[in-house]
Amino acid sequence: MDAQTLVDTRGDLWLALAPLWLEREPRETDYARMIEEIERHGLSERELEWVFRLELAPVLTRQQMSVAGEWREFDDYRLMKRLVAHNLRLTGWRRRTWALFSGLTTMMARHRFNELMERLMIARGRDVPS
Repeated sequence: MDAQTLVDTRGDLWLALAPLWLEREPRETDYARMIEEIERHGLSERELEWVFRLELAPVLTRQQMSVAGEWREFDDYRLMKRLVAHNLRLTGWRRRTWALFSGLTTMMARHRFNELMERLMIARGRDVPS
């Protein structure tokens, strides 16, 4: 897949999910946009989990751990360049390595992702496990 196709197919979803890694808690409007994009892409919970773990977490965790000023000056274009570069290289051994370490890279945003999953299940009319 080339870079433009990757941006066309995943770009909006990635940008919608990026607030999971911000310093502040996502707003209601952030969660609503996330759910809207997830539904637009027709992702299952399992597929969404892997997007979170493999496509986003390796890039956004580095962003989150870097100087806070990078988030204050949030640049969609720069973030998209990093996400595309990462995902173009995400094959074979790199995919397996990120899958192996995904527990570490998702740790700081996991509680927000869990909140998103609960909201998604409610939006889909499914029972939320207790």
